This record gives sequence, structure tokens and C-alpha cells, in this order.
Amino acid sequence: MPNTNQLPTCWVVTDGKAGMENQCLGLAEALGFKPVVKRVRLRSPWKQLSPFLRHGLRYAFSAQGDPVAPPWPDLLIATGRASVPASLYVRRMSRRHGGKGTFTVQIQNPVIDPSRFDLVVIPRHDTLTGANVMSTRGSLHRVTKDMLAREAEKFLPQVAALPAPRIAVLIGGSNAVYSLTPREMKVIAAQLADIAGRDGSLMITPSRRTGAENLAILQDALRGKPAYIWDGQGANPYYGMLGLADAVLVTCDSVNMVSEACMTGKPVMVIQLPGGSDKFRRFHQAMRDDGMTRPFTGKIEAWGYVPLDDMRLVADRVREMMGKR
Repeated sequence: MPNTNQLPTCWVVTDGKAGMENQCLGLAEALGFKPVVKRVRLRSPWKQLSPFLRHGLRYAFSAQGDPVAPPWPDLLIATGRASVPASLYVRRMSRRHGGKGTFTVQIQNPVIDPSRFDLVVIPRHDTLTGANVMSTRGSLHRVTKDMLAREAEKFLPQVAALPAPRIAVLIGGSNAVYSLTPREMKVIAAQLADIAGRDGSLMITPSRRTGAENLAILQDALRGKPAYIWDGQGANPYYGMLGLADAVLVTCDSVNMVSEACMTGKPVMVIQLPGGSDKFRRFHQAMRDDGMTRPFTGKIEAWGYVPLDDMRLVADRVREMMGKR
């Protein structure tokens, strides 16, 4: 049976990857929950065969991860291949003795039939459809106007001397479909050096995938320029940069970063990298068609658009569906 306490409860279930977990946390927070976070690990053979192996799920979870055991939550929000057995198991077990059971929300494509969940939330570039499938324009995240304002206030003392306009630069790195090598980084660094001082000052945050060599190229190119580059020490001021920015540059390799940048309503210019996939190309084309992003051409442009706020729409859908049960 699901939780019988007065206040409804929520689990967030992932394999612990920060980018995936943040999508679930963002939805839980938008719904007003302080969720219990479950980072699951699967045993063999479910580890290799999830989500297709759906038998014996009570034995699927390794003791190295968090336990998947009652009391069951009222709401479970999950994402990632490893989370699918937990979603299926909790939904099944919470309904064994009748009643509504746990309402399950699976974020991103679960690969299996979406009807096995109460709601599947998926970016439109994945092209999955179904009666209980909700498409979003970008990825879900934890960015809100209030959060950006708080983070901007905390970060401002570190960049107060930088002249306006301030331009946030979000640098990703190589992944399964895109490549950011020192060759590309030298071109990007030269473009940024040209902008710094001419079009404004720079606030730059690399990611874990950027790499030390690429970061060194960036630091060398911008030495003596009006620029702040996060060195990886302490908390990443990523959200503070978004809050303070007058415009945003972001590499094309991350749907999450582009989606978060478009929550600001500020001009977002996308830095192209070699590579890509059909899914990424559909995503970037749709964002351009919606007037949210433009390709970065070496200069800063200005335009306006309605900020991307998929999270509010998804939260409203979950409330509506849960209220009708």
C-alpha cells in the first residue's frame, strides 16, 4: 500500500547521475515535495537486460544501492534505464491490495511500452507518442526565476568588477555524438577573446567533460581580458552566471544546458561542435524555430522570447492526473 500518512510522499529514483537526478528533483520541487532520493543499483541479469527483463523484480536491486521497499510513496518520479525496474516494481506492489497505489512518472524514453507507467515525460525530439506520453520542448531541470535570483546575488561579488553587458559561457565537452578537442577549443577561445571587451565581459564555466587541456587553452586565450573563468574549485557558479547574464553562449552537446539557458528568456547562442545525431539535430532545429536560440556566429545578438517553462506544464499535468484517480 502507498503511504497512509496525512502528507503525501514522493520518491525520486535514478542511478545517481546528477543531470538525470536534477530533472526528477525539479519536478518534485515544482509539485511542492521534499522527495526521498533513491539511487538504485541493479544485480545481474537485470543490470544487463533492463528494461526488457521484467520478471522477478523483487530480486533486481543490489544492496549497494538504496532499498526499494515499503511503505510505498504516493508519487514516484524516475529516469534512466536502471530506474525502470524500480518504477515497475513499486507500481505493481503498491496496487496488490487494491486502491490507487503509487503514481509513477517516468522521465525520458523508458524504451518499453509507456502504458506501463502512469505518465511518461519525454522531449519532443525523441518522437515517442502515446495516450499517457507528454512531450516537452527541452529537458526538465531545477531552474526557476527565484533560484536564479538567489544564485546571482551570491555570485555577484566575484564578478562585480566585470563591465556590462555580462555574457555567460557554458562549455560542455566530448560525448557520444559530439567532439570538443583542443583543435575546436582553440577556435572557440579565439572567438571568445575577440568578444571580450568588444561586446561585453565573459563569465565562463566548463563542465567535467571539458578537460584540463581545453581549459588551459581557454585560460591562455583570455588572459588579460575582462573574463571570469571558474577553475573547478568550490561550488560551480553556473546558476549565478545564468542569473547575472545579459546573454548566454552554450555548446551544442547538452540538451540540459540549452534548456536551462532558455529558461532565462535571454538571448541564447549555440556554439556548434563537430558531430551530432538526428535527435540533437531535431532538438536544435526546434529551439531555433521557436525563436529561443540562434547559432553563434562570432558576435553577440539581442532578441526576446517567452522563457521556456516546460516544468510548470508537466507539474500541472501530474496534479491533474493524480487528482482524477
